[in-house]
Amino acid sequence: MTEKTDRKLIATGITGTVIAALCCFTPMLVMLFGAVGLSAWLGWLDYVLLPALAFFAALTVYAVWRRQRRQTTRTDG
Repeated sequence: MTEKTDRKLIATGITGTVIAALCCFTPMLVMLFGAVGLSAWLGWLDYVLLPALAFFAALTVYAVWRRQRRQTTRTDG
């Protein structure tokens, strides 16, 4: 994999983490679902958003770790 792939992974992880965090910690999604008439789905949000937040945070950490490892390998060899 290339450096371009690492950047895409980092961008995807950070974007997903920010969106999931906004939806978890602010009432943004609750107001949106209520306005559209989908308030029955609000009970399931914690089952979806918290694992999504954990997944995207882990993806960001993995991408940064992989990028650091690639740079260390490049300077050593």
